[in-house]
This record gives sequence, C-alpha cells and structure tokens, in this order.
Amino acid sequence: MKHLLAAGSLVLASAAFADTDPSDWDSVLKAANGETVYWNAWGGSTTTNDFIAWVGDRVKEDHGVTLEHVKLTDTADAVGRVVAEQAAGKDEGGAVDMIWINGANFNAMKEADLLFGPFAESLPNWQYVDVAGKTVTTDFTVPTDGYESPWAMAQVVFIYDSETLPEPPKSADALQEWIAANPGRFTFPQPPDFLGSTFLKQMLIELAPDATALQAPAGDNYAEVTAPLWAWLETATPNLWRSGKAYPQTGPRQLQLINDGEVDLAISFSPGEATAAIANEQLPESARTYVLDGGTLGNASFVAIPYNANAKAGAMVVANFLLSPEAQLRAQTPDILGYGTVLDMAALPAADADAFANLDLGIATLPPAELGKALPEPHPSWMTQIQADWTERYGVAQ
Repeated sequence: MKHLLAAGSLVLASAAFADTDPSDWDSVLKAANGETVYWNAWGGSTTTNDFIAWVGDRVKEDHGVTLEHVKLTDTADAVGRVVAEQAAGKDEGGAVDMIWINGANFNAMKEADLLFGPFAESLPNWQYVDVAGKTVTTDFTVPTDGYESPWAMAQVVFIYDSETLPEPPKSADALQEWIAANPGRFTFPQPPDFLGSTFLKQMLIELAPDATALQAPAGDNYAEVTAPLWAWLETATPNLWRSGKAYPQTGPRQLQLINDGEVDLAISFSPGEATAAIANEQLPESARTYVLDGGTLGNASFVAIPYNANAKAGAMVVANFLLSPEAQLRAQTPDILGYGTVLDMAALPAADADAFANLDLGIATLPPAELGKALPEPHPSWMTQIQADWTERYGVAQ
C-alpha cells in the first residue's frame, strides 16, 4: 500500500497537522467546536453502541463536538474507504474522521502513511495512561508511535472454582505440576480457536528462553524458541481432560466444563467474564479469577485518525475524552461495558482513584490494580506456525 500515497499527500497531511497541533490544546478545542466527527466503529453490540452514544452526548455538552457513529461490521471497510479517497486525490475533507482499529488494519494504514499524527501522547489525558503496565504503545508488536490512542483493555485471566481449587497454580511450571497431580481436570479450547491459541502464546511467553524474540517475526530461531513449549505440552497433554484426545471447541464450552464439575480451570480474555457467567448461571458462585505471577497477555483497543480526516480536532477531543477517568470508569462498569481500563490508578487524582476502587466489578472480577502486568502480543507469525505445529502434533478431528 506504500505506493498509494503521493508526495503531494504528504505535504497536505503535514499542513493539516500544523493547523491542528495536539500540543496546542486550546487551539484544538477552539477548532473542534462545531465539528462533526464520524467515528467508524464496530456496531455489532448494543451495549457498545449505547456507550458511544453517551460519549457523543458528553463531547457535545462539553466541547460542542457532534459525534456520529458509523457502524461497521468489518474495520477493513473504513480502511478501504480511506485508501480509495487517497487514490482519488481526496487529501482533505475525508469521510472517515476516526476509526476503532487494531492490529493488521493499523499496520496497513501506518505503513501507507494514511494516518494523522503523532497525536496520542500529546492528549491532556495521556498523563493518566498506564504506559508501563499496559500494552498501549504497541499494537500486536507494531509501535503505535502516537498514531493511535488506546481506550479499552483486554487481558488474560484464569477462571477457577475456588471450592475445588482454593490455591490455583500461578506459573507455567506450577500449572504443569498441578495437571500431573490432578489428571483430567484441565483443558483449553482447541486451536486455532482464539482462546486456545492464546493459551499457547501465554505459555510460550513464560517458557521461552528470551521472550523478546517473540516481538520480531519468527525465523531461523523458531525451533529453539518454541522447544520449551513443546516439552511442556509433551508432559502435560496426557494428563489433560480426556487425556488430551478431545478439546472443547469454544470458550463457552470450556466454562460449561467448569459448571459441570469436569474441570477446575479455564482461560479467558475478559476479566469480567466470570462475574457475568455467574449471574447467568453459567458458572458456579464459587468461580473466581486470577492472573499468573509473571503477568498475562493483554491488548488494547485503539482509535486512529486518518491523514485526510475532515474533523481532526474534533477526533482528538473524542480520543482525549475516551481517556478521561469519567469515560474509563463508565466503560469498566459491568452492566455498561465491563472493559478493562488503560489508566494507571497511581497516576489518577485521589477522587478518581477512589471511584475505581469503589466500583462494584462483581464477585469474580479482579480490580485493575490486581490484574498485574499486561504482556505484549507476539508477532503474528509465531502463532501462525505454532497453530500449524500444534494441529500436526495434537490436533483432533472437530
């Protein structure tokens, strides 16, 4: 996609940036007043749609910005529109002002110079972002470099039945020992299911001789880096549920096994899932969550602004509001969204930190301060090869 952007587009993008410099926030607020921001975001959840509508009400009230939610089924549709506009020479007044974006879509736009910025780290509310503890400056190994701003966090937790497992294992080695001592009581969704693949990544990060190697594409070092994972699985697999000859196909099926008393542990990418499952009678009331001592995989949801956005100032105002303690607290409220926060509790004003501390997350949800360090996702090439190898070694017919 790099060739799509002409040199003239770079000049126009630079000029637009100068007019909406995020470091001059008073000027940004002045320019944003009266703008309409078209936020292209997934529209498949009523609760998410309602939250975005609330954000629109708040930025309208405080800053005179009108927010229109352009509901997407596929983020690539918004990316494609920006690409088409660039190809047509529409380097100003674009139809897409902000995109909820992650991973490959972000990387494609960044590589093609289709993004406005850098802006994120100049937002006033960036001061509250947990840069050290959350994966908010890389997006699936791609440095964000200020071209996208985080607004929600997902992080791996393990769900367990506290009645049958009062002291759950908190490391890869401890889990292997527990599996050996309790055959048949653990499993994970069958890769390439997202959660099953996530479990393999979680184990690999802890077991690899140098986890930093996972931040670069897999190459000649693949066998050496992954050898401890295969050794771990070789020992653990015979003692898994059904002796490793069958696996649950999905995350919900994994939870059902806990509810049925067949297993004691499950992996989840949603810190609030266990609480919701208890409320829905999908898990016993004794279900709880925990994280591993060395941290667990996490990734953030981001927003980015296209290089030719018509309302760059308004989009920055929305991105900044999404980072406010008010918006983050509302997003974390279980019956609103239940998303994890990207904020550092220690950086917040005392009143806001107290509000997070006093938020009723539910009986099985860890508070932000107890989620521990969020570990960065490996480069996608590792998982592609590991999934293929796992299927060859352990895969069973679905």
